[in-house]
Amino acid sequence: FLALPGGPDSGKRRDATKRMSAATASGSGSLGSAFISLCARNHRSTSFASVSASPEAAKNRSRVKNFVFARAEGVRAPLSGVSRSKNREDLGIMLRHGHRHGYQPRSSMEPNDSELDESDSGDRVGLLQPRPGGGGGRPDQVDWRVTGFAFLFPAIGGLLFGWDIGTTSGALTSIMDPNTSGVDWYALDSFQQGMVVSTSLAGALLASAAAAVKVGDEFGSKKELQLAALFYGAGAIVQGLAPSLGVLIMGRFTYGLGIGLAMHAAPMYIAETAPPSVRGLLISLKEGFIVGGIMLGYLGSYVIFGQDEGWRSLLSTPAVPAALLMLGMSRLPDSPRWLLQRGRPASEAREALEQVRGKKANRDIVDAEMARMVSSDHHVGGINELFRRENLRPLYIGISVVLFQQITGQPSVLYYAEQVFINAGYDPADGAGVAVILGFFKLLMTGVAVAFVDSAGRRPLLLSGVGIMTLSVLTLAVCSETMASGDVAGTSFTARASVAAIFAYVGAYQVSFGPIAWLLVGEIFPQRVRSAAVGTATLTNFFSNFLVSLYLPTLNENLGTAGTYYLFSVMSVVALSSIYLTVPETKGKTLEEIEESLR
Repeated sequence: FLALPGGPDSGKRRDATKRMSAATASGSGSLGSAFISLCARNHRSTSFASVSASPEAAKNRSRVKNFVFARAEGVRAPLSGVSRSKNREDLGIMLRHGHRHGYQPRSSMEPNDSELDESDSGDRVGLLQPRPGGGGGRPDQVDWRVTGFAFLFPAIGGLLFGWDIGTTSGALTSIMDPNTSGVDWYALDSFQQGMVVSTSLAGALLASAAAAVKVGDEFGSKKELQLAALFYGAGAIVQGLAPSLGVLIMGRFTYGLGIGLAMHAAPMYIAETAPPSVRGLLISLKEGFIVGGIMLGYLGSYVIFGQDEGWRSLLSTPAVPAALLMLGMSRLPDSPRWLLQRGRPASEAREALEQVRGKKANRDIVDAEMARMVSSDHHVGGINELFRRENLRPLYIGISVVLFQQITGQPSVLYYAEQVFINAGYDPADGAGVAVILGFFKLLMTGVAVAFVDSAGRRPLLLSGVGIMTLSVLTLAVCSETMASGDVAGTSFTARASVAAIFAYVGAYQVSFGPIAWLLVGEIFPQRVRSAAVGTATLTNFFSNFLVSLYLPTLNENLGTAGTYYLFSVMSVVALSSIYLTVPETKGKTLEEIEESLR
């Protein structure tokens, strides 16, 4: 809505308003023509100087330029003063922002519009005043140096998670080999192996629960990432120096605490600080860092193969990037949305927003986004509010996509990658090498998702990717059943088909569930419950991951490899149906627009 505050004489203002309304309705008045023209030209602005207008229209125009307000949720938040900036001399820019965020021009004034609430007249007005130098920047221009800096360090948290995934199998192989373990407790039974693999996920599970209940809202995503860096570093050092199995498991649990906090905070921080036009790209690129960590973990496992106590260097390496994560986050501001939610001055939130957007960012777009942030609901909602009616749809979407991420076969491909290739006929050394190639392939396919997520959209990538995953896991089931039957003649072909199906599965996963599940988790939830909701989704992800990783050997033992893959294929069909029916398209929208569309 556009409101025009009046001057001392409210009667004159109402007269001016009537004249503006009549001109707009008839289309014959110069100001009405200007309004129609400006609303129609959504991607271009028209200067007031270029509009031929009568003296009366000029007076009205002056009032429009001096005070333009955006109203959302019943709260008036002033958009930036247009008239005092040489690059903001057109109402077209303001109308464009108003149109984009769902505001509609109104043709009559309310009687109380001449007065400002006390809450609107102080800090909010000041924070939205135009900055020296005008609008600056082309439409949707991104300052990549600043934006990249704000993205890089949260993404390192994902890199360290990927490293744990990629090194688990190689480290376990090194520990259990009497020639390379260097310890006398190398003979691990199946349950102990499961503990080594899944204990980090147990730590992530606990940290995710803490983040959902309290830590996320209290600390904010910046401090949460710093705490994650502390746990990452401590866990890595303990694992590398572990003198016994118990200490190793303790180190992996500590490292897992870092995983849980980082995977809760990183998508939130990136989503809340990234420009809307590249938010999908950046959160998907964070998945690229996870995949890069997996690939580096595979590569590290390949390098230490056969080395004495190679597992120690493999598990202690993350201490260095953990220190880099801590240092980098200390140079970044808190999320501006979190600052407002915690009741901090709006000027502080404005400063944080400008810091993460940089000098090249278009100031008009930043001003409009800031106005939306200020006018939104800043109440901090807890776990209980997640189950209010208006939050049920985004809650289901967020939880379902991360749950299907795990119960459609992904852990069996990631955590036991080497074993899959060995079972297909490769010796252990070849299995490790193929896993490295698989890591590079995952990274390549993540690049495809990054390139198209903001153009093709979320839904098309999810639906096509999960469809291919379903066919791939069915192929793996058939191939596993054929190999189990003892058909020697078809073994070679079946082994190659199995590897091809794994690559198809991984490629499809990396353009669908891999990046887009976390992207949706970062952007789908309302601000007031975002921390609790993201924590709940992360908790669901790690809990399901923990259970699948812990009981996957048991499933294989009871159902057989083929039966396990058939089970995953059924889950994939359910996932495909759920995505088709519930997941909306969110590309190009601000977080506030997404919130409004799901109400």
